[in-house]
Amino acid sequence: MEIILKQDVLRLGSKDDIVNVKDGYGRNFLIPDGKAIVATESAKKVLAENIRQRAHKEAKLKDQAQAVAEKLQALSIKIGAKTSTTGKIFGSVNNIQLAEAITAQGIEIDRKYITIAKDGVKEVGAHTAKIKLHREVIIDFEFEVISE
Repeated sequence: MEIILKQDVLRLGSKDDIVNVKDGYGRNFLIPDGKAIVATESAKKVLAENIRQRAHKEAKLKDQAQAVAEKLQALSIKIGAKTSTTGKIFGSVNNIQLAEAITAQGIEIDRKYITIAKDGVKEVGAHTAKIKLHREVIIDFEFEVISE
């Protein structure tokens, strides 16, 4: 089933993307929740016109995301964690803690747009996370975990 997304859906696509999904997922979840509409010919034409009209706004948003990306690249984030004598962290450092550390530096980033290793960071040292600021602006952000 071909649908047009009305808002960003995690691991599926961004607003105004045309994607193919299984019929049940589209009919039973995305469309009733207002996250998508069926991609008919008329809906595709309306979408094309809306995209054309919003092109300059999108360029402005992308420029703002690039500016935030440059600020993030200049930051040096260190996250403290309780560790054992071998350098293993009790628990893990996840995207919530990274988002709070970035916010403390004055840049507001939603934790949903930060991706760290699947299980989180479990050792002291330098690590990398991906931050999605815009659909076309995704950066690799380096941070360091130190022992408290």
